[in-house]
Parts: sequence; C-alpha cells; structure tokens
Amino acid sequence: MAKKKQQVANGFVLFDVIYEDGTQTSNRKVPAGDLGGLDGDDPARTFIEMQDRKIGEVSGMPRGRIKSIARSKKRVA
Repeated sequence: MAKKKQQVANGFVLFDVIYEDGTQTSNRKVPAGDLGGLDGDDPARTFIEMQDRKIGEVSGMPRGRIKSIARSKKRVA
C-alpha cells in the first residue's frame, strides 16, 4: 500500500501586533507552514520580529518591541 503524502499547510495566517509603545499593526502575514506543532503561534512572533528588523533597516526607523500578538479575527466578505 502506498504511503500518503503529508499535507503541507499553505497560505498565510494573519496576526494583529501590539507594540510596547501602544502602536498596533493589523493583518501581518505569517506563512501557515511556520505555525503549529508544539510551539503553536510562538514562531509567528519570531517571524514578525524578523520582518520588523528588515523594515527598520530599510526605512531607517526601527520598530519598537512587541508587547503581544494575536490572530486577527476572521473577516466576513
């Protein structure tokens, strides 16, 4: 009997990010394949911090530290 291929999560999961200075960004995309497993949504923080670091380097204006992240609420079309 042939083995089934393991499904790969594709697409993105959206997160709302709140920074320590009180600012907020919404709908930050994180690859779904990076999430799940034993770590849950913890890898999303690392991914978003890496994005912020790159954005800060390009713009010359670094982002503040992340206070919290949460999955964005589903939007109804």
